[in-house]
Amino acid sequence: MITLLIFIVAGLAEIGGGYLVWLWLRESKPVWYGIIGGVFLVIYGIIPTLQNFPTFGRVYAAYGGVFVILSVLWGWGIDKKTPDIYDWIGATICLVGVSVILWGPRQ
Repeated sequence: MITLLIFIVAGLAEIGGGYLVWLWLRESKPVWYGIIGGVFLVIYGIIPTLQNFPTFGRVYAAYGGVFVILSVLWGWGIDKKTPDIYDWIGATICLVGVSVILWGPRQ
C-alpha cells in the first residue's frame, strides 16, 4: 500500500505542477502559478526516491503507467473531459504493465 501511495503522491505532484505551468503559459495565469508549479515539479523529483525498489529504471517505468492512469483521472475530474472506452482500456493496460514491472517474479 505504501508503494501505491508514494506513486500516487508523486503523480499528483507532477501532474499538478505541470498543470499549473500549463495554466501560466497557455492560459495567461499569473507568474506565481508557474512558480508554484515548478516547486511541485521539484517535489515530484524527490518523492519517487522514497520507493524501496533498488533500481531507478524500474521505479520510473512503473511510475509511467501510474502517471497515465492519474492523467486520465485528472482530465476527468479537473478538466471535465469524460474518458472514453479507449482511455479506460489504455489505463487498464498500463495498470497491468505496472503490476508486472513491480511484482513480477524475479531470480
